[in-house]
Amino acid sequence: MSVQSPLLDFWRSVRHIAAHAVITLIAVAIAFSLPKAASYILFNWWPRMQEDAQKLLYAEIGLAAVLVLLLNLVKLTWDYRNQARMAAVAALVYARESDDWLSRRFKDNQLRRLPWKRDLTIKAVTGYGTFAAEDSALKAIIQDCYGLRVMLLNPYGPGAEVYAAAHSDPLAALAELRREVAASIEALRRLQGPGKNIGLKFYEDPPFWKLVFVGEHVWVRCCHSTRDGDKFPEYVFALQPERPNRGFFPAFYTHFLNEWNDARHPRYAFDTNDLIYRDAKGGKVRRVPYPAVADSGAADGTAGQAALVPA
Repeated sequence: MSVQSPLLDFWRSVRHIAAHAVITLIAVAIAFSLPKAASYILFNWWPRMQEDAQKLLYAEIGLAAVLVLLLNLVKLTWDYRNQARMAAVAALVYARESDDWLSRRFKDNQLRRLPWKRDLTIKAVTGYGTFAAEDSALKAIIQDCYGLRVMLLNPYGPGAEVYAAAHSDPLAALAELRREVAASIEALRRLQGPGKNIGLKFYEDPPFWKLVFVGEHVWVRCCHSTRDGDKFPEYVFALQPERPNRGFFPAFYTHFLNEWNDARHPRYAFDTNDLIYRDAKGGKVRRVPYPAVADSGAADGTAGQAALVPA
């Protein structure tokens, strides 16, 4: 945990104390003003009002409007309270639907304020917007992190073909997908260095979620069968240390761990440009040169088998 965490906790406590002090002062002011207000209404305002029918009508209409407003405020407060309670149960701390510059700026500020950013865990489609794009919100954080676990869609696997087939031009979408994955691999390769543990694995199934774990927060966005992932809302769930089984954070993290530990998903070797497959016990089974599909054998479907090399 970062040394900034105690400082953040201190300022959070100061804000809570200040809020309680303001509420207490308002309550005291209302309490002291009630006798004067009651005296004015009974001995000054009401005698004038009861002698004028038109003013009395206006007063009744105004009182009815105030009561309607107050009752609506009570209902809204109750509804928002229920929504806040449900958000707390789900551990939802933030959600955004648009992807304009204001939302991105708010997201950048959120990421900078997180106390623990030394280990990142990411599952994405190509990872281009995270690792290779110039406007990546995580670029500065990735440069400073020590541990990085990444899962990307295998651009030469069946899942990539299914994913590209959902687009108007599947061949162009598949070519773009492979280009973006290659750019992400090069960006991760440049991050290699002493004291850094960077792991990259490929999954085969068509993607559904993009997951970015930063400390005790996870950014979640649907990316099912579309290249326009930004049109889906983005949700941020947090781990609740006092109740770790509560909310969606443990569910998404368990999902990632299951995918990461699945023996079907090979690990990419940056030094040899191979995909390394292991069994359930962690032993090497075989190596597959990346990309695993060669153009010469794609017609008869034997290229993937010809590329297998014993570990």
